[in-house]
Amino acid sequence: MTAATPKGERRRQALVEAAVELLSEGGLEAVRHRAVAERAGLPLASTTYYFTSLDDLVAAAVEHEGRAELATGRARLDELADELRTVDVVTDLLLDLLLGHESREGGTKPVLLRYERLVGSPRRPYLAPLMRELSGELHELLSEILARSGMPVDGERLLELIALVDGAVVNALIESDPDPRAAARRMLRRKLA
Repeated sequence: MTAATPKGERRRQALVEAAVELLSEGGLEAVRHRAVAERAGLPLASTTYYFTSLDDLVAAAVEHEGRAELATGRARLDELADELRTVDVVTDLLLDLLLGHESREGGTKPVLLRYERLVGSPRRPYLAPLMRELSGELHELLSEILARSGMPVDGERLLELIALVDGAVVNALIESDPDPRAAARRMLRRKLA
C-alpha cells in the first residue's frame, strides 16, 4: 500500500526504518507487526494500513537496508582518490559491502545477523526476486570497485572472491572466532595482493 499524503509517507517511512532496526538487531524473525509499531511509536494498526502483509513490510525493510548499503558503497568509492585504492583499502571496502560496515567493530553479532538474513531469505519466496536484484547491483558495484582500483575481474572471478569471503566467514563462525571479518580480510587480501 502507498501513503498518499506527506504525513502518510512519513509514517510509512518510520515503520520501514523501525523494521530495518529490528532486522539489524535480531534478524528476519525480529520483524513483527507489534514490534515494528512499538519501535516506530505508531499504533499497531498502522502496520497493516501501510503494508498489505508482514511479508510486504519485511521486503520493504530488506530493500531499504540493501539500497542504503549500496548507496554508501558507491559514495565511499567516489570519495577514494585513485592513488589511495591500495589492496588494504579495496579489501576493506569490499568487506564493508559483503559483511556490512558494522562488522569493522569486530565481534560475530553483526556478521551473524547479516548471514542469517541472507540464508533465511530463500525460505521466504517473496524475497527471492528482491534479493536477486540487490545481489546483481552489489556484484556490479563490486566489479566497478575492482576495475577502478586496477584489479578488474570477470563475473566468474568475482563469484570466487565472494565465495572465498563467505567460506572464511562461515568457518570463523563455526570455530567461534571472535572476529570473522578479520578471517575473511586475511584471505581476501592475500587473493587480491
